[in-house]
Formats: sequence, C-alpha cells, structure tokens
Amino acid sequence: MEDEVRAIILGGTGAIGGATAELLAKSGWDVDVTGRDPSRMPIELSESGVRFHQIERNDTRGVERLAGNGADLMVDLVAYSAPDVRALLPAMASMGSLVLVSSRAVYVDDSGRHINGDEPLQFTGPVNELAPTLPPAADHVDPFTREGYAPCKVAAENAALNSGLPVTVIRPSKVHGRWARNARTTGVVESMLRGDTRIELANAQTIDHLTAASNASALIETVANRPGRRILNTADPDAPTAEEIVGTIAAELSWSGRIERVPGGSERGRHPWQTPMTLDITSAIELGYQPVGSGIELLAEEVRWVLSRISER
Repeated sequence: MEDEVRAIILGGTGAIGGATAELLAKSGWDVDVTGRDPSRMPIELSESGVRFHQIERNDTRGVERLAGNGADLMVDLVAYSAPDVRALLPAMASMGSLVLVSSRAVYVDDSGRHINGDEPLQFTGPVNELAPTLPPAADHVDPFTREGYAPCKVAAENAALNSGLPVTVIRPSKVHGRWARNARTTGVVESMLRGDTRIELANAQTIDHLTAASNASALIETVANRPGRRILNTADPDAPTAEEIVGTIAAELSWSGRIERVPGGSERGRHPWQTPMTLDITSAIELGYQPVGSGIELLAEEVRWVLSRISER
C-alpha cells in the first residue's frame, strides 16, 4: 500500500482476529490488537509487526486511548451485547470502516427454531442475510448464557447498524483455523493420535457449514476497502459433510482407521458438526470478496494448530 493505513482489532489473538491481523500486516497495514492475556499473543503476529495491547473488553477508555485520532479500520470481535457496542461508539466514530463480528446463531428457521433451542433446525436451503432472526435482547440479558447469546448478538448488531456509522456486520458459521480457542477438531485429532481404529459418527451426512478464519479475514479486508452499512454472511465456498470433515482430518494425520456411521439420536457418535445449516455468501462475493481456499483445504491449518498444542502439553 502506498499510504500507511491503520487497523485496530479488538480481540485480535483468536482465530478470526489473528488471521485478520496477520493478513493486514502482510498487506502493509499498521495493526494493533487487544486482548486480556499477553501469553495468548501468537508469536507469528508479533513477528509480522502486529502490536499487542492488554485491554479488557469493558475497558472503553483504554480502547479510546488506543484509537487516538482514529484509524482506517476497527474490527470488533468482543462485543456481545448492545451496551458493549454503545459504550464504544465514541471510539468507533473516528474510524473509516467498521466491522462487527456476529454469528449465524441469530437466524431462525421458518418455524422460529434456532441453534440454541431444544428443537432441531430445518432450513429449506442456504440462509441469506434477509432471513429472519431472533428478537433482540434487552440490555440486562446475560449474553454468556445459552438462551441469551444469540438475542444479545442481534441487539449488538442493531446498535451498530443504527448508529449511522459505516458498520459491516459479518455472520460467520462454525469457525476453524489457527489460534482457535476451542478448536472443534480437537476430539477427533486426539482420538486418532491415541490409535483408535474406529471413529463412530452419527448424522454423518449432515452439512454443518464451516468458516475458515482465513476466509473471514479475506472478507474483512474487502470490507475495509469498501466501507458501508450492511450485513454479510461469511462461510467457506464449499459445504462438506461431517464425514468428509473427519476424512480430511484423517488424511492430514495419515490415520488408517475406519469411519463408521451410527444411527442418530443416541450418545454414540456425537461430534461437533451436527447442525444442518448452510450460509449463502452471494452478497459477499458480489461485493468483491474472494475466498482464500475451500474449507476442506484450510481445515489443515487448525489440525496442525491442534497438533502443536497437544505436543506442548
């Protein structure tokens, strides 16, 4: 880039935040990230010139000091509720472009069922940004509960979009990649490393759409250069089945065991990819977003990350 541009990523040491920080830094951006624990700052980010700032999620004055006279981009991965967003509006007002990371959990199917409900979802096709969502939560609702998480995310989205600022809300699906806090591949990787010769899978043909952190970061970079007020789904261009996901992990580990399908509805064969839901990413593509790769290809990044974590134990 000819002119120096600056990005601030709130919560920048996890999967999406880290991938975005690394991509922007390598593209010539001046990047600051925040987090609670300096030990979680990936060395790869520091080596790329990314600066870490120990700032808690609710430290709005700390964020305002970091923002200073403004930046070209702010990415917020730590806002879980409308009060979180409103508290940061003074800092957000000085940004050229804003991205609020939300979740696919906000969507409901035609019968009003949602991911954190007790009844299984049933969508008739890929879900686009115009699909209905849960009603927004009131300010007092706890976002860190099963019932409160998604409604609070809806409220946070509304607070950002109603601010009049150039905020893009992105709704990822199941995120995978390096630096994932709770990598979903961990259980399968550990099973294969133990030498288990068989992995049981219930609902093996379920398509539970994934979002590679690398792909989400590519969308954020696109949005940074095209600020506006909008909502965009972010997911991988492919939609593999649960069996294909486990098969990809097996190939990465050179595991020679057998994947066995078992009937759903019991405790046997439980795995993290059992929500039948696919996101429509047409709007992102039309904006100019180009995926880095397929989810199946990029899943290896998380598997290698999980392996490195296991080896450090």
